Amino acid sequence: MITHLKGKLVEKNPTHIVIECAGVGYFVNISLHTFSKIGDSESIQLYTHLQVKEDSHTLFGFFEKSEREIFRLLLSVSGIGSSTARTMLSSLSPAQIRDAIATGDVPTIQGIKGIGAKTAQRVILDLKDKVLKVYDIDELSAQPNNTNKDEALSALEVLGFVRKQAEKVVDKVVAQDPGLSVEDIIKFALKNL
Repeated sequence: MITHLKGKLVEKNPTHIVIECAGVGYFVNISLHTFSKIGDSESIQLYTHLQVKEDSHTLFGFFEKSEREIFRLLLSVSGIGSSTARTMLSSLSPAQIRDAIATGDVPTIQGIKGIGAKTAQRVILDLKDKVLKVYDIDELSAQPNNTNKDEALSALEVLGFVRKQAEKVVDKVVAQDPGLSVEDIIKFALKNL
């Protein structure tokens, strides 16, 4: 199995890249998360997952090991293939997927294009114990307890902002100061939206 590639970045697209290693060009499928992390530097290293099927060998690349681990966990769920797992990692960061699974947050996972309620529930049911064990998350601390954050997100949605965009900004604001009031979260978020 190819565990990582280190070489020259030859081609970069939102869905794939080409890395040249010792004169051989590797076509590597990537998520938008990895695409955003890859800079414009010539030299690059990606952690990889090689999927072998009867008719193809497909290489997937990840900027971080944690993203590859989430990808592999998602593949273990019945009904989740490599393209669905890659779509999930393009829609949410690995940490967001991990936290959504750990907290049983069906709406977040269901918000990903192509994921229905049953699939979202299956992902959580199949992976919750693994995620809690692998990432050593205490189940009680994994429960979302920031009602100020939720209220601020609801208010921003009412103001007409797209939830995913608002959520990213609000997460950054809350990460900097978890004790902020709803009004302060909204104020800081509006400055950054």
